[in-house]
Amino acid sequence: MRLQASLKAIMASPLAVCRLHMRGRGSLATCLQRVDTFLHRNIGTNAVAAQGEALQKDESEEKNGRKSLYAVQAERQEQAERSVLISCQSRTSEKKFLKYLSKHGDIQKYFYYESYGLYAVVEFANRESVASLLEEAAIPNISHEPVVPLKSRLLTLRNPGSVESTNKQSGQQCQQQSSIPINELIKRLSKEESIDQQMSSLMDVYQLTEENSRLRFLVCSLLKDVVAPYFPECTIKPFGSSVNGFGKMGCDLDMFLDLDDISGRNAKMPKSGLFLEYQMKRTTSERAVTQNILSVIGECVDQFGPGCVGVQKILNARCPLVRFAHQPSGFQCDLTANNNRVALKSTELLYLYGELDPRVRSLVFTVRCWARAHTITSSIPGAWITNFSLTVMVLFFLQRRSPPIIPTLDQLRDLAGPADKSVIEGNDCTFVSDFSKIHLQSNTETPERLLREFFDFYSTFPFSKMSINIRKGKEQNKPEVVPLHIQNPFETSLNVSKNVSATQLERFMALCQESSWLLHHSNKTPRVGNENAPSPWGLATLFLPSKVATIKGLKRRRAEPANERIKSLLESLTIGKKKS
Repeated sequence: MRLQASLKAIMASPLAVCRLHMRGRGSLATCLQRVDTFLHRNIGTNAVAAQGEALQKDESEEKNGRKSLYAVQAERQEQAERSVLISCQSRTSEKKFLKYLSKHGDIQKYFYYESYGLYAVVEFANRESVASLLEEAAIPNISHEPVVPLKSRLLTLRNPGSVESTNKQSGQQCQQQSSIPINELIKRLSKEESIDQQMSSLMDVYQLTEENSRLRFLVCSLLKDVVAPYFPECTIKPFGSSVNGFGKMGCDLDMFLDLDDISGRNAKMPKSGLFLEYQMKRTTSERAVTQNILSVIGECVDQFGPGCVGVQKILNARCPLVRFAHQPSGFQCDLTANNNRVALKSTELLYLYGELDPRVRSLVFTVRCWARAHTITSSIPGAWITNFSLTVMVLFFLQRRSPPIIPTLDQLRDLAGPADKSVIEGNDCTFVSDFSKIHLQSNTETPERLLREFFDFYSTFPFSKMSINIRKGKEQNKPEVVPLHIQNPFETSLNVSKNVSATQLERFMALCQESSWLLHHSNKTPRVGNENAPSPWGLATLFLPSKVATIKGLKRRRAEPANERIKSLLESLTIGKKKS
């Protein structure tokens, strides 16, 4: 009786109905198989949630109060499972909107944002509320345009019979989902009283907000609902800038399809007697498995994924991926699978470094924003330095301080315990995850000084001979003839900056020289202008249009008096404003 009641409850669930009726009809055996699939999915999801709660409890008891990346991800994933994404096209009043949703349960958190219309992220206190809300949702009735009957937690709010104008604003406060323009940034920085405050203000403006981070995990959770009919026990998690603490508003969403938690992988085989194993399709290599999986998932996202457009299956890349735009969130998304596990460890490593000392994130943010302002980096693939390479360069510089601000990767590996051991495709990816085991040396340099010294350090770095290596924390002889060599922290035979051209590297060094000069003379900068629009000074001058063309030209300009150089930069900003 209990089994019958359980099956009845499962069959009544809208998510179960979605899974059971995706192909329209089927035999009783097929139906039961899909019920079993749904049960497995729920068991897997609940296990992840329980594991996340345990991790949160453990981390909250740490004396230093810092959470591991695993704990943060588990918490965000659990929040996402209790959330829905709603298109609010009717401009219904906020009070009316919340009253309607509250019928299904307590609302933990909600916020609005704009992306091809007004959207609301709503997090309920429990999953039963989400199930209740979905039970009430209707299939769109569009007579002239057939729809794919795939249900998800991406919904549209309708208000039939309402006389309310669609252009009428109801006063919703929308959360910003993109970074401010460079001219607005310069104005804001110019109002600060010190370069340290300018760097802090830059981080406040550009780093991912709480709401944006929640939205990224929700998009992963929505995509998992599309993938789950094929792999019920899978998880999809963000990695890279979305979670490592160095993400800038508007950055791409990198996602990882994790299939390692599928039950049965670690089952112990008996030495004698009977046992069962699954029959599975065999293929030629792990890479082929990944390509086949992403090919099918890409087709599914393209044909059935609500809000997913511009799907590209890039399967012959070094790391095969599916690329698409998620219109409801405004994110550009890249989905990879099990062959990209080293990238997960890199994400965890950068997160750890960022948590060790607040100056790490402050310096990385400043350098990356400076690089983007001068097109040292670009969202278009090419001969430019990447954000990851720049971040490794900042970490290397901080390891080279006296005393060092952060430890080397080898030192972190030596502190690791048995649970931290990680070897991926023959690469040693082991490092400590317990913050309490890491004891930092006392370095009291200010962010302002570190920024100046960073530019000094790399304006004269012997790139022609030496390689950057954060495992050892010291430069080494280059193993190959390339303009810039930065050793991959885990796949040590790889150069993460192999694409960088000699011209781009020379330009980077020239800009470092110019920026160093500006910062060294920032205290002499005249701060003229009214209180509402003070003249750019300090860090703000680093975002003004540069005059750097060649190193030779830079050397001539360095001979100019300080006031003439600043005057020239201010004039270039004024000209830029007039043109815009």
